[in-house]
Amino acid sequence: MNFELNEEQKAFQEVVRGFAERHLAKGAVERAHTVGFPWDVAKLMAEQGLFGIMLPEEDGGAGGTVFDAVLAMEQIAQVCPRSADVLQAGNFGAFRTFAEYASPYQKERFFKPLLAGEAVAAVGMTEPDAGSALTDLKTHCTPDGEGFRLNGQKVFTTNSAEANVFVIYCRFGPGVGGIGSVLVERGMEGFSLGQPSLYMNDEEWCALYFDNVYIPPEMVLLGPGGFKKQIGGFNVERVGNTTRALALGEYCFTAARDHAMTRKQFGRPLMEFQGLHWKFAEMRVALDAARLLLYRAAVNAGRGLPDAQEVAIAKYACNQAGWMASNESMQVMGGTGYSKDLLIEYCVRRTRGWMIAGGSLEVMKNRIAEGVFGQTFSQRPPK
Repeated sequence: MNFELNEEQKAFQEVVRGFAERHLAKGAVERAHTVGFPWDVAKLMAEQGLFGIMLPEEDGGAGGTVFDAVLAMEQIAQVCPRSADVLQAGNFGAFRTFAEYASPYQKERFFKPLLAGEAVAAVGMTEPDAGSALTDLKTHCTPDGEGFRLNGQKVFTTNSAEANVFVIYCRFGPGVGGIGSVLVERGMEGFSLGQPSLYMNDEEWCALYFDNVYIPPEMVLLGPGGFKKQIGGFNVERVGNTTRALALGEYCFTAARDHAMTRKQFGRPLMEFQGLHWKFAEMRVALDAARLLLYRAAVNAGRGLPDAQEVAIAKYACNQAGWMASNESMQVMGGTGYSKDLLIEYCVRRTRGWMIAGGSLEVMKNRIAEGVFGQTFSQRPPK
């Protein structure tokens, strides 16, 4: 078994890293603390061909693999953590699930602006009473002529303040088998957004409200019975979450290591103190182990969708490692790391959020246990 990247992969890493250092390094701190989607970065990435890495060439993509997209994400995030969110939107996010199941009409209508960095897609999953218990969602579509009427509400939707098109999980009928998804464009009659709320990650999200929104048949992404396919596509989004958590931990580790090599206390460099030796050793082991699990999930996915069990294991490990490394790096750097003049505190906040978003650590552990025992375990009380 070879754990080394091949020459083509190394060359791709170098190209992406060079792009990031030339275009994204300057202004990385300001970008992280500026509310709003970085459209300037989206345009640059689109021009560089970094959107749609996993999409087939006939759909306007690069025809690459999940692993290619992971390699790109790592390089971007280790130069400009905030810009990694833009790469997420153009590869791993709602767009990836959309792209997996979009009809020819939907591809023709939406792909060009999304791949050009002129639009961004968002996924509306969570509801006030349906978070981890996603199948409890109440947003519903009822037949109206050839189409449907959409009613309900969504919360905690990433990029909701700027998104142009939304993939909305909804209910066409009872039970898990009645769940599917539709596409809703900003500005459709009956669709409104609540006031933006600022979250710990310095992003603004809006609640989504659907009041008898007419959904023509060509805007149905997955009809009844589409839930499992949607979650299969969402596992790609989890890979993006997982990669960013790991990469931000690595970013902080590097900054803390450089700090420890130059900062002196008691007449000695910080790197000479055994207490810090142990911190760096623990961070290095956690980050390396998590990366191997992430790479396994990505490589095994090829150009398709990753295995749910492998993604759950990787997400759990990378979320933990990224949070630990960023938090411990802040401790190493003291007041310097706590300052908003650097991005350490930003990475602490971001990695903490990914332990909730995209499937909480608790949900991931439940999923892992199901794989261990080869059966599902309902969290609901007995009927």
